[in-house]
Amino acid sequence: MHELYDEIGETYGEYRRADPRIAAHIATALGDARTIVNIGAGTGSYEPKDRNVVAVEPSEIMIRQRASDTAPVVRASAMQLPFQDGTFDAALAIFTVHHWPDQQRGLKEMSRVAALNVILTWDQTHAGAMWLIRDYFPEIGRHGRTICPPLDAFRRVFARVEIVPVSIPQDCTDGFLNAYWRRPEAYFDAGVRSAISAFADLPQLDSGLARLRRDLDDGSWVARNAALLNLTECDLGYRLIIAER
Repeated sequence: MHELYDEIGETYGEYRRADPRIAAHIATALGDARTIVNIGAGTGSYEPKDRNVVAVEPSEIMIRQRASDTAPVVRASAMQLPFQDGTFDAALAIFTVHHWPDQQRGLKEMSRVAALNVILTWDQTHAGAMWLIRDYFPEIGRHGRTICPPLDAFRRVFARVEIVPVSIPQDCTDGFLNAYWRRPEAYFDAGVRSAISAFADLPQLDSGLARLRRDLDDGSWVARNAALLNLTECDLGYRLIIAER
């Protein structure tokens, strides 16, 4: 994971800003946990300011973009957390598990260091539902199905698992893959794409963007997606996993 973000993460912090509505879901899931480890912490999005947080991040590029008021950070891997058993009340992992080379090992490490685990992930069964993937970049969906853990993967590690759907607001401030579901023009911005790992080394990038441009210009996109234009939020398959060991 850290090699990828060392390559594409230079301006990550400009486009990946915590959305307050998603942050509220996470805060609720954390309950009264006071000590938290944020694994795969990146630039510090979604780290609660009113709790004792330690961040774990392997990429030096991402660490350098963390603001001065974010939590102290340890450069380490999710697969080998440098903490004793039960060090924290809760472990947090936001949009990161799909990057881990050994997901089961990383999840077991989370469970080892904290009794409560809160994970924001993408349900791979929704990979073909979003127009961006369905109509323009199906290879992102195919890749997503290979790297995003199935929901049963969490049940194999944790004793108790609650799965909470997280709808994405139409003006989401966190620029992850499907965040611009009602703002298709955003995907033409190279900066937007650079903060989305799914676009890294995408073989058919230019042709997919050209099809999107054509469909926006001739009205095809609006005709196919008119129902979305009346929504203020949409379920795109993002799921909050609240798990206990």
